[in-house]
Amino acid sequence: MSDNWCMPARSATDLGTSVASSTSPVEVDEPVHDTDLDLDRPWVVIVWNDPINLMDYVTFVFQKLFGYSLEKATSLMLDVHEKGRASVSTGAREKAEFDVFRLHEHGLWATMQQD
Repeated sequence: MSDNWCMPARSATDLGTSVASSTSPVEVDEPVHDTDLDLDRPWVVIVWNDPINLMDYVTFVFQKLFGYSLEKATSLMLDVHEKGRASVSTGAREKAEFDVFRLHEHGLWATMQQD
């Protein structure tokens, strides 16, 4: 008997488990170009209508956070109320993330998307 002794190999069925095997390699489709990270396109911050906040409060928040005049803030608030949403700011991703964060802190529903 040789010094290189080893235990006989066990199959997955011997161990009471099942193992899926594949005889062909897995193919991964990689995108040709990355459109999600287009740095030239700005990010848009959208405020959505909600059943909680009063229209006067939404107007106040727009004035406070973005420095909008009463007329501009009122116009955006009416878009939120009547159309269900309004774009309140645009810019770089970091700025949009910060604006969404601040809107959330004031209790408004906001998201961001690349334009």
